[in-house]
Amino acid sequence: MTLAALIAAGLLQAAPATPDLSWMAGYWLDCSNGGEASETWTDPRGGILVGAATTVSRGRASFEFARIAPVDGVVSYVAQPGGAPPTAFGLIEATEGRAVFQNLDNDFPQRVIYQRTGDVLTARIEGHMGDREQSMDWRFDKAELNTRCPNP
Repeated sequence: MTLAALIAAGLLQAAPATPDLSWMAGYWLDCSNGGEASETWTDPRGGILVGAATTVSRGRASFEFARIAPVDGVVSYVAQPGGAPPTAFGLIEATEGRAVFQNLDNDFPQRVIYQRTGDVLTARIEGHMGDREQSMDWRFDKAELNTRCPNP
């Protein structure tokens, strides 16, 4: 075996295996509370899922880019709300239809949780903010790409 083949084999063995998160792929829409939130996730390719989220509320829009990929040897959810610098949350739980990511050093949130049941994807962020436990929840329905809410 050549040196290059040995190095490549070693790198492949050292890379963490991304669990099967293909259940997250698709376009997801939340029309609750008079607003509109959508997330779009690619299917896993080469060990990475790529996501984009848009929220429209009271005539204002915000966005977030995200990816799930290895970071420093740990499969991680990497969030960039509003294009901010990336913040990584390491995967601590992965079961059929559920994934929990955690970063205890982040101000808020410290945990990001995704779960799918049928055509519903729920997302939750939680953790301490100041001296209180805080959380935010979203309930997304599977939808055709670029479907809009009636009155965001």
